Amino acid sequence: MTQTPEPAAGWTKRLPLLVILAAAAIGAFTLRDYLSFQALADNREALIAFRDANYLATVLVFIAAYVVIVAFSLPGATIATLTGGFLFATFPGALFNVTAATIGATAIFLAARMGFGEKLGAKLESSEGPIKAIKDGIDENQWSMLFLIRLVPAVPFFVANLLPAFLEVPLRRFVISTFFGIIPGAVVYTSVGAGLGEVFAAGETPNLGIIFEPHVLLPILGLCLLAALPIAIKALRGKSEL
Repeated sequence: MTQTPEPAAGWTKRLPLLVILAAAAIGAFTLRDYLSFQALADNREALIAFRDANYLATVLVFIAAYVVIVAFSLPGATIATLTGGFLFATFPGALFNVTAATIGATAIFLAARMGFGEKLGAKLESSEGPIKAIKDGIDENQWSMLFLIRLVPAVPFFVANLLPAFLEVPLRRFVISTFFGIIPGAVVYTSVGAGLGEVFAAGETPNLGIIFEPHVLLPILGLCLLAALPIAIKALRGKSEL
């Protein structure tokens, strides 16, 4: 009986992720000037005119473009978020941004899990020592850990998409935690985008470091602590039982 060679099947599974990585590498060099704040500033009048004449089409094209940017890890995700605020205001702009980012992140997650996640997850599960202990700790606190990596501004979005795939996180949990976990940051940057009209008029650039200012960062850190609370409670209970 003829069987399909296992190496060929392995490469077929890894192809989507390899395509994403190749597109990310190419896009980093070829699209940087096109997905920039200056490009948004130069084309702002044309974008507004198109939106006013074709609102629904603008929403659909914007979401599709944002999904592609995130799914292929292209440069310009922050600019896309600002554009969502600039074109559609803080709301529904934030909703469009969060929806598109979640769809794009899910595409990377599925590609990574299909290509490497299942095999890596099996290896981690069958391993022993500290690595197995870390994986078990994450498995026991998946919801909290998933929300934490989304809420903490220092965790790169690309890393937060790949890590759950390698740890066998269920798709439903990934999608839910991604959608709700990125809302705080998305609302902040969408609101910055909503005020870009005044920034353009003054010939200035937006303050993208606003998320690290105390009045913004402290509430987000509060959410991080709330997400980490179940982990701390489990750890304390575990110590008390010793």
